[in-house]
Amino acid sequence: MLLNFLIQETEMSLTLLILGAIIFICVLLNSASTKIGVPVLLAFILFGMLCGNISAIPVYLDNYTVAENVCTIALVFIMFYGGFGTRWRSARKVVTESALMASVGVILTALLAGLICRLIFRWGWLECFLLGSVVSSTDAASVFSILRGSKMALKNNTSSVLEVESGSNDPCSYLMTVLFLSLMKGEMAGWQAVMLIISQIAIGALGGYVIAFVGIRLMRRIHFLKEGFDSIMVVSIALTSYALPAVFGGNGFLSAYIVGMIMGNSVFPGKVKLTGFFDGVTSLMQLLIFFMLGLLARPEGLSKAFLPSLAIFAVMLFVVRPLATASVLTPFRKYPWRQQALISFAGLRGASSIVFAIVAVSGAPELHIDIFNMVFCIVLMSITLQG
Repeated sequence: MLLNFLIQETEMSLTLLILGAIIFICVLLNSASTKIGVPVLLAFILFGMLCGNISAIPVYLDNYTVAENVCTIALVFIMFYGGFGTRWRSARKVVTESALMASVGVILTALLAGLICRLIFRWGWLECFLLGSVVSSTDAASVFSILRGSKMALKNNTSSVLEVESGSNDPCSYLMTVLFLSLMKGEMAGWQAVMLIISQIAIGALGGYVIAFVGIRLMRRIHFLKEGFDSIMVVSIALTSYALPAVFGGNGFLSAYIVGMIMGNSVFPGKVKLTGFFDGVTSLMQLLIFFMLGLLARPEGLSKAFLPSLAIFAVMLFVVRPLATASVLTPFRKYPWRQQALISFAGLRGASSIVFAIVAVSGAPELHIDIFNMVFCIVLMSITLQG
């Protein structure tokens, strides 16, 4: 009995040692990631695969529900900071087109990708649209890493369009994912799907505004006795911004982004320090998601999914994303085709697609296609080639 206890203690200590090493590496590479760019995330995918597929390392994960919960929390912080770092002074110049890219563009991407998957592979309609929904959003953290890290001086507010679009399109992608999951389960009719969309957006937006209003007043009126408690308060606001609207059937990711954007453009004590704090937390959360992706990946599954994923990635890069971008931006008549091509090409897939793939796998009644491994390959190609 004592021997079993000692063995369990040793395994726990080794697991904590690996966890500490992961966090240490995240902190160590935080400054390097801004110089290297998105491909630094590849190291954490490979590290996760190493830990998850070598028996000598006691870190094995095959529970998608646990992974979904952890990754959802991580994505909440990414969404919150995506809004927190959005400067309204720059964003308001492109708010209309960015909002359309984040909504209409995402819907067009999901439907076009699903339709082409159906035509090429003859998979089930709902599964094709579910896959399209999962990869329909662009990754905010990856786009921010490239634009802010490399200090690109893009003309005609291109950086603002990319940042606002990538920071705000995850809620629509999540909504599409939930919608097709519900249809696969047979939980709703057509009118119920419409009501789901309306309630998700309305409750999420209203909840985000109310939580931001209350949060700002709390930050202004509470006198924190010890340094650091203001950061803890904002962490609680960020978590509440997702959880409270979600309890009432709203879109928690939309709420988190709205709360972050309103608070990031408001004035309250300690805000400058909070920006640095959440920058570090967001980097850690992003790397955590990619590490967990590696833990869940299995080489045998990736080898089978590689060729279909390569075809889907190519179609999305050269057909789907350009069509969706042109459909939204061409009517404004101020975005030449070269600028549209750049905006289209900058549509990286990343952390959010990973989280939504885990949501799809854990929530779907039965899948005949390997959505998780295909999304793994698509994200890998995206951050390697596009990034």
